[in-house]
Amino acid sequence: MNIEIQATPDKNIINFFPDQLVSNQGHAEFVDRKSLRKSPLAEQIFDIGGIASIFITADMISITKTEDADWEELKPLILAEIMDFLSIGAEPSAVEASSGEKDETIQAITALLNARIRPAVKRDGGDIKFIDFDNGIVTVEMQGSCKGCPYAMRTLKDGVEKILKSYIPEVKEVRNNETVK
Repeated sequence: MNIEIQATPDKNIINFFPDQLVSNQGHAEFVDRKSLRKSPLAEQIFDIGGIASIFITADMISITKTEDADWEELKPLILAEIMDFLSIGAEPSAVEASSGEKDETIQAITALLNARIRPAVKRDGGDIKFIDFDNGIVTVEMQGSCKGCPYAMRTLKDGVEKILKSYIPEVKEVRNNETVK
Protein backbone atom coordinates (compact mmCIF):
# COMPACT_ATOMS: atom_id res chain seq x y z
CA MET A 1 0.00 0.00 0.00
CA ASN A 2 1.28 3.42 -0.92
CA ILE A 3 0.35 6.56 1.02
CA GLU A 4 1.55 9.91 -0.27
CA ILE A 5 2.25 12.52 2.39
CA GLN A 6 1.85 16.18 1.48
CA ALA A 7 2.90 19.10 3.66
CA THR A 8 0.73 22.22 3.64
CA PRO A 9 1.54 25.89 4.21
CA ASP A 10 0.26 25.42 7.78
CA LYS A 11 3.02 23.57 9.69
CA ASN A 12 0.37 21.87 11.86
CA ILE A 13 -1.48 20.24 8.95
CA ILE A 14 -0.39 17.31 6.79
CA ASN A 15 -2.47 15.54 4.13
CA PHE A 16 -2.28 11.78 3.60
CA PHE A 17 -3.31 10.35 0.20
CA PRO A 18 -3.69 6.53 0.27
CA ASP A 19 -3.79 4.69 -3.06
CA GLN A 20 -7.26 3.35 -2.30
CA LEU A 21 -10.66 4.75 -1.34
CA VAL A 22 -10.81 6.03 2.24
CA SER A 23 -14.52 6.78 2.50
CA ASN A 24 -17.53 6.41 0.27
CA GLN A 25 -19.66 8.72 2.40
CA GLY A 26 -18.56 12.16 1.22
CA HIS A 27 -16.43 14.15 3.64
CA ALA A 28 -16.43 14.66 7.39
CA GLU A 29 -14.51 16.61 9.99
CA PHE A 30 -13.77 15.23 13.45
CA VAL A 31 -12.85 17.63 16.23
CA ASP A 32 -14.23 16.08 19.42
CA ARG A 33 -15.00 12.73 21.09
CA LYS A 34 -18.68 12.83 20.14
CA SER A 35 -17.99 13.19 16.42
CA LEU A 36 -15.35 10.43 16.55
CA ARG A 37 -17.96 7.75 17.16
CA LYS A 38 -18.92 8.04 13.50
CA SER A 39 -15.45 7.03 12.22
CA PRO A 40 -13.34 4.15 13.53
CA LEU A 41 -10.36 5.50 11.56
CA ALA A 42 -10.65 8.98 13.10
CA GLU A 43 -11.03 7.44 16.54
CA GLN A 44 -7.87 5.34 16.12
CA ILE A 45 -5.86 8.34 14.91
CA PHE A 46 -7.11 10.56 17.77
CA ASP A 47 -6.10 7.84 20.25
CA ILE A 48 -2.46 8.38 19.20
CA GLY A 49 -2.54 11.74 20.97
CA GLY A 50 -1.38 15.15 19.79
CA ILE A 51 -4.19 15.41 17.23
CA ALA A 52 -6.40 18.52 17.08
CA SER A 53 -8.68 17.58 14.17
CA ILE A 54 -9.12 15.19 11.25
CA PHE A 55 -10.79 15.86 7.91
CA ILE A 56 -11.60 12.79 5.77
CA THR A 57 -12.69 12.75 2.12
CA ALA A 58 -12.97 9.88 -0.35
CA ASP A 59 -9.26 10.00 -1.20
CA MET A 60 -7.57 12.05 1.55
CA ILE A 61 -7.06 12.27 5.29
CA SER A 62 -6.03 15.70 6.51
CA ILE A 63 -4.60 15.77 10.03
CA THR A 64 -4.13 18.85 12.19
CA LYS A 65 -1.77 18.30 15.11
CA THR A 66 -1.63 20.22 18.36
CA GLU A 67 1.10 22.86 18.73
CA ASP A 68 3.17 20.74 21.12
CA ALA A 69 3.08 17.53 19.02
CA ASP A 70 5.94 16.52 16.72
CA TRP A 71 5.29 15.30 13.14
CA GLU A 72 8.38 13.06 13.22
CA GLU A 73 6.77 11.08 16.04
CA LEU A 74 3.19 11.27 14.72
CA LYS A 75 3.66 10.42 11.03
CA PRO A 76 4.72 6.76 11.46
CA LEU A 77 1.90 6.15 13.96
CA ILE A 78 -0.68 7.79 11.70
CA LEU A 79 0.56 5.82 8.67
CA ALA A 80 0.29 2.57 10.64
CA GLU A 81 -3.32 3.36 11.67
CA ILE A 82 -4.30 4.25 8.09
CA MET A 83 -2.69 1.08 6.71
CA ASP A 84 -4.33 -1.09 9.38
CA PHE A 85 -7.72 0.46 8.70
CA LEU A 86 -7.49 0.13 4.92
CA SER A 87 -6.12 -3.43 5.04
CA ILE A 88 -8.99 -4.52 7.27
CA GLY A 89 -11.65 -2.48 5.49
CA ALA A 90 -14.66 -0.99 7.20
CA GLU A 91 -14.85 -2.01 10.82
CA PRO A 92 -17.51 -4.70 11.25
CA SER A 93 -20.44 -4.04 13.52
CA ALA A 94 -20.37 -5.53 17.00
CA VAL A 95 -23.89 -6.81 16.41
CA GLU A 96 -24.20 -10.56 15.82
CA ALA A 97 -23.18 -11.20 12.22
CA SER A 98 -25.77 -12.00 9.61
CA SER A 99 -24.65 -13.82 6.47
CA GLY A 100 -23.42 -10.62 4.76
CA GLU A 101 -21.83 -9.31 7.94
CA LYS A 102 -20.17 -12.70 8.52
CA ASP A 103 -18.59 -12.41 5.06
CA GLU A 104 -17.33 -8.92 5.97
CA THR A 105 -15.93 -10.26 9.24
CA ILE A 106 -14.13 -13.08 7.40
CA GLN A 107 -12.68 -10.52 4.98
CA ALA A 108 -11.49 -8.43 7.92
CA ILE A 109 -9.93 -11.49 9.59
CA THR A 110 -8.07 -12.60 6.47
CA ALA A 111 -6.93 -9.05 5.70
CA LEU A 112 -5.55 -8.66 9.22
CA LEU A 113 -3.89 -12.08 9.08
CA ASN A 114 -2.24 -11.18 5.76
CA ALA A 115 -1.24 -7.64 6.73
CA ARG A 116 -0.04 -7.99 10.32
CA ILE A 117 0.26 -11.60 11.44
CA ARG A 118 1.59 -13.69 8.55
CA PRO A 119 4.66 -11.49 7.96
CA ALA A 120 5.68 -11.90 11.62
CA VAL A 121 5.08 -15.67 11.60
CA LYS A 122 6.97 -16.04 8.29
CA ARG A 123 10.03 -14.34 9.79
CA ASP A 124 10.25 -17.36 12.10
CA GLY A 125 9.97 -19.82 9.20
CA GLY A 126 6.30 -20.60 9.67
CA ASP A 127 2.98 -19.58 8.25
CA ILE A 128 -0.65 -19.34 9.30
CA LYS A 129 -3.67 -20.17 7.15
CA PHE A 130 -7.27 -19.11 7.75
CA ILE A 131 -9.63 -22.12 7.88
CA ASP A 132 -13.00 -20.95 9.25
CA PHE A 133 -14.96 -18.43 11.31
CA ASP A 134 -18.05 -19.63 13.16
CA ASN A 135 -19.81 -18.35 16.29
CA GLY A 136 -16.94 -16.04 17.20
CA ILE A 137 -14.29 -18.75 16.83
CA VAL A 138 -11.55 -18.33 14.25
CA THR A 139 -9.91 -21.58 13.16
CA VAL A 140 -6.44 -21.34 11.65
CA GLU A 141 -3.78 -23.83 10.68
CA MET A 142 -0.21 -23.30 11.83
CA GLN A 143 2.20 -24.30 9.06
CA GLY A 144 5.92 -24.59 8.37
CA SER A 145 8.17 -24.45 11.40
CA CYS A 146 5.19 -23.34 13.51
CA LYS A 147 3.48 -26.70 12.99
CA GLY A 148 4.52 -28.80 15.96
CA CYS A 149 6.55 -26.00 17.55
CA PRO A 150 6.24 -26.03 21.35
CA TYR A 151 5.59 -22.27 21.30
CA ALA A 152 2.88 -22.40 18.61
CA MET A 153 -0.01 -22.32 21.09
CA ARG A 154 1.54 -19.39 22.92
CA THR A 155 1.93 -17.53 19.61
CA LEU A 156 -1.65 -18.40 18.77
CA LYS A 157 -3.16 -17.21 22.06
CA ASP A 158 -0.83 -14.37 23.12
CA GLY A 159 -0.25 -13.04 19.62
CA VAL A 160 -2.79 -13.99 16.98
CA GLU A 161 -5.86 -14.12 19.24
CA LYS A 162 -4.98 -10.89 21.04
CA ILE A 163 -4.52 -8.99 17.75
CA LEU A 164 -7.68 -10.35 16.11
CA LYS A 165 -9.82 -9.69 19.20
CA SER A 166 -8.54 -6.12 19.56
CA TYR A 167 -9.40 -5.19 15.95
CA ILE A 168 -12.49 -7.35 15.32
CA PRO A 169 -15.08 -7.41 18.13
CA GLU A 170 -16.83 -10.50 16.70
CA VAL A 171 -13.74 -12.64 17.36
CA LYS A 172 -14.03 -14.39 20.72
CA GLU A 173 -11.35 -17.09 20.37
CA VAL A 174 -8.72 -18.42 17.97
CA ARG A 175 -8.09 -22.15 17.66
CA ASN A 176 -5.52 -24.21 15.79
CA ASN A 177 -6.96 -26.70 13.32
CA GLU A 178 -6.10 -30.07 14.85
CA THR A 179 -6.67 -32.11 11.73
CA VAL A 180 -3.54 -33.54 10.12
CA LYS A 181 -3.46 -33.45 6.36
